[in-house]
Amino acid sequence: MTGSRKLFVKSFGCQMNVYDSRRMADTLVPEGYTETATAEDADLIILNTCHIREKAAEKVYSELGRMRRLKQAAAEADRDVLIAVAGCVAQAEGDEIIRRAPAVDIVVGSQNYHRLPELIVRAGRDGPLVDTEFPVDDKFDRLAAPSAATIRARGVTAFVTVQEGCDKFCSFCVVPYTRGAETSRPVEKVTAEVERLAAAGVREITLIGQNVNAYHGAGPDGRPWSLARLLERLAELRGVERLRYTTSHPLDMADDLIAAHRDLPALMPQLHLPVQSGSDRILAAMNRRHTRTDYLDVVARLRAARPDLALTSDFIVGFPGETDADFADTLSLVSDVQYAGAFSFKYSSRPGTPGADMDEQVAEAVKSERLQRLQQAIDRSHAAFNRGCLGRTLSVLFERPGRHAGQIVGRSPYLQPVQVDASESLIGAIADVTVTEVASNSLFGALATRAGWGPTPPRTVFDGSSLPLQGRVRVRDAGA
Repeated sequence: MTGSRKLFVKSFGCQMNVYDSRRMADTLVPEGYTETATAEDADLIILNTCHIREKAAEKVYSELGRMRRLKQAAAEADRDVLIAVAGCVAQAEGDEIIRRAPAVDIVVGSQNYHRLPELIVRAGRDGPLVDTEFPVDDKFDRLAAPSAATIRARGVTAFVTVQEGCDKFCSFCVVPYTRGAETSRPVEKVTAEVERLAAAGVREITLIGQNVNAYHGAGPDGRPWSLARLLERLAELRGVERLRYTTSHPLDMADDLIAAHRDLPALMPQLHLPVQSGSDRILAAMNRRHTRTDYLDVVARLRAARPDLALTSDFIVGFPGETDADFADTLSLVSDVQYAGAFSFKYSSRPGTPGADMDEQVAEAVKSERLQRLQQAIDRSHAAFNRGCLGRTLSVLFERPGRHAGQIVGRSPYLQPVQVDASESLIGAIADVTVTEVASNSLFGALATRAGWGPTPPRTVFDGSSLPLQGRVRVRDAGA
């Protein structure tokens, strides 16, 4: 190990980037690096980038301008600083980053960050370098595991990557090009990582992947296991009290996974299921390979299995060729499904994707107007869902102190922040909370009581019987 050096990592984008950033930091601990919260005193700066939106690369270059000035100031103080660009922008831009931002020392792709220790040595010796090849070796085999102390410092919830890449090739998406083909980690390796996390105090695990429900990792029996079977295995582990997974594709919502929502108490009743559009014509142009009716059928089957399931989604407005009628179909889908929340974006052209070359690009002003209307509809649905929780008793996993003295904050089964006046000794525990107030983005409540017994003791099992049911799904004709 070399002397102590400071590492600053800034993540852009999705949960997988947050996970990857943490694994980068873990991998550099044996090299003598400790994390710092500010770039100004770092010896190594890593920007872990996302390429999903149109201006993502420009945001990275803007940030690199600031990092260049920090590097110059450090040099004037006789201190060396290395700058690395990692993630999807690195994968997509490659040598162009070095050309446009000469202060960058390392460009490392999404599948190569396990090589950072050797890349740092080579960059210090040979100058700027780019590593964006898709390696044959499994990067997870070469990543250092975080210490128990590091895990505890990160909190009682954790992400675990189980699947990477995508084979769907939606016409708006760069993921197949920046993350590669679908690959799944073996069951035993995922299980070992989750066991380490649980032993260090993590109580909620979210399995993540670009298309996580396409998981097909090798099981201990040598055969591919489905995501449902992996969830069943993880639910058996000591200390694992809550399970989630994201992000899913409707085509891969298999029968056994739907049944898992019915049969596994540890699997939380909240699911992110992107649809992108409510119009069959636009879904076909997006190469989503499902129709509106297909999607609504999956929703109906999920809610039949778990009536209290909360659904969230992703939407893109203004995809090439989208008409007012197509957009009306999207608005009606939001009304039909009654989402607990959703992310919505204006379509942005990604170089190298089929959508970038399509005719009938929608005017920016039209996209902006449609996005505003869609977000208003989503906000109404979100507010209605939250109001349905008022007066209900929810199980809450407490995660951290609140902003005010005597307050702690946790998450409901639906991922809503819940704020309660209670002792910090409850952090890491699950307790029943009666919701007394609903705000736009969080709930407020009090520890539930039972007559003659005082506060309900913390529980480790979620009881969904008291949770609000969402409305029925009204299945519409494909052209409606």
